[in-house]
Amino acid sequence: MKPSVLILLAALTAGAYYFFKSNQPDQKITNTSETTSPKVELRNTQKVAPVTRIFDTEEATIQLFENASQSVCFITTLSVRQNYFNRNEEEIPLGSGSGFIWDKEGHIITNFHVIQNAEKATVTLSDRKTYNADIVGVSPEKDLAVLKINVDGLDLKPLPLGTSHDLRVGQSTFAIGNPFGLDHTLTTGVVSALGREIKSLTGRPIRDVIQTDAAINPGNSGGPLLDSNGRLIGVNTQIYSPSGASAGIGFSIPVDEVSWVVPDLIKYGVVKRPVLGISILPSQYAEQMQVNGAMIADVVKNGPAAVAGLKPITQDSRGNIIPGDIIKEVDNVKIANYNDLVLALEKYEPGQKVKVVYERNGSLKNANLVLGSSAVDN
Repeated sequence: MKPSVLILLAALTAGAYYFFKSNQPDQKITNTSETTSPKVELRNTQKVAPVTRIFDTEEATIQLFENASQSVCFITTLSVRQNYFNRNEEEIPLGSGSGFIWDKEGHIITNFHVIQNAEKATVTLSDRKTYNADIVGVSPEKDLAVLKINVDGLDLKPLPLGTSHDLRVGQSTFAIGNPFGLDHTLTTGVVSALGREIKSLTGRPIRDVIQTDAAINPGNSGGPLLDSNGRLIGVNTQIYSPSGASAGIGFSIPVDEVSWVVPDLIKYGVVKRPVLGISILPSQYAEQMQVNGAMIADVVKNGPAAVAGLKPITQDSRGNIIPGDIIKEVDNVKIANYNDLVLALEKYEPGQKVKVVYERNGSLKNANLVLGSSAVDN
């Protein structure tokens, strides 16, 4: 090939390369061994409000919860069943509720209906550790029960006790429990009413009950109701609700009642009630006979009523029913029915003397009785 042709080809090639490069966008050469993600600047369109202080009332509630929650526990009840196929025993959960530490010996207070029909129970403390619990005593009439856990190595914190006889409507209330299995839930409210009456599982009334609007839901049963000083003033037991959830009407067994019942449950397993040594004519028959008072259906041999000469229902030689004595008063407290009699005797101790006014053949008579005991010392 001629030299002139080679020169022409070289010139054309150089021109083409120059034209191509001049039409490309500028590129920045980077080190491919160091790749970085693009930085995205986040912008808040609203200003963050300055930190505000916690008010004194809020701080008091926070401190109350942090202190009291250490004494509140979660209770699970179990039933033991035998597996049909392998014949092994299995523990079947029955239900759950709340409770609280009563003393450093490991006694736990809850509702009777929480542990009713349970063969075993466990207690989960605030540290989330679970312990097997023994059922020490129950009072279905008061819907109260006492459990006990092994306290070896435990530093338990009992709730401080308050009083309920001097409560006033409008006082602040604080309920701590495990509603729907949600542990250590705090609700607040006020004492809505005093002197309410509810029925226990036995049908016997529980009187002087505290009504509160602090939300109480399933699972709160057995948990404490506290005053603004963190003292126990009641044990949450029931709610009034058509739907089953809190409707702002909850009921608590007053602490004065709890303080009277629990020591007997710990010592005897039952409430050691003072008794007259009698059985009373059932209410349906008393209503039919229009009895105003508590008619004695039977007396215990050598019991207080028998010793004092009170008479039960009897029959004459012809088979005619002779009405028994009708108790009208106990130490000036009017008695209209059996429940009135039971509640009138609750403020006494076995061995104390009471004056009983009773009706026999239309005439009123008096008798002084020494009260017996519903339990026997072991």
